[in-house]
Amino acid sequence: MIRVLLVDDHALFRQGLRSLLESEGMRVIGEAANGREAVRYAADTQPDVILMDIQMPDLDGVKATQSILEINPGARVIMITMYRQDRYVFEAVKAGARGYILKDADAATLIDAITRVAAGEALLDADMAQNVLDDFRDKREELPSEKHADLNERETMILKLLAQGFSNQDIALRLDISEKTVRNRLSEIFTKLQLNNRTQAALYAIREGIANLD
Repeated sequence: MIRVLLVDDHALFRQGLRSLLESEGMRVIGEAANGREAVRYAADTQPDVILMDIQMPDLDGVKATQSILEINPGARVIMITMYRQDRYVFEAVKAGARGYILKDADAATLIDAITRVAAGEALLDADMAQNVLDDFRDKREELPSEKHADLNERETMILKLLAQGFSNQDIALRLDISEKTVRNRLSEIFTKLQLNNRTQAALYAIREGIANLD
């Protein structure tokens, strides 16, 4: 059963999400009306997936996501937004959010997104990946470059599979290694490439041609 934390400042919207998710067999373990509550609840409950609204009082969704990921780098956050090209979405994905979903998405799309993120995937479509990479370049913020040679063949394959959306468990099965080994190798990859999270690793792999989203 996937455990979900709902974060939105509109109670009616949260109630609608709760009803939908529970009808699909998921468990809503908490609701937060602002970013500060979200940080506290996420630390206390360790949900499988956090649905995070972008614009909220007290602490917005981007800053709340950053705080949550500082406490728990493995947290899986999906941003909820009204607009596909929202600047805040870019900032959240750069911080480590697994992707975003539009507020007008249908129920099947939402359930699929939560299920995929719970399994370890990132919701990075080609347009979003390119937009975030462009954003890094526009702000002169660089993902590490010329570091690809530091990775051995097995590490490169793990990075490729991660970027293609495979969970640690799926990577382990494909490469016939343990899930613990995958976690250890990913930690080493992040250190070698000076990356902070899976989203940055996926972006790096796409930029360097290690993986693509076609």
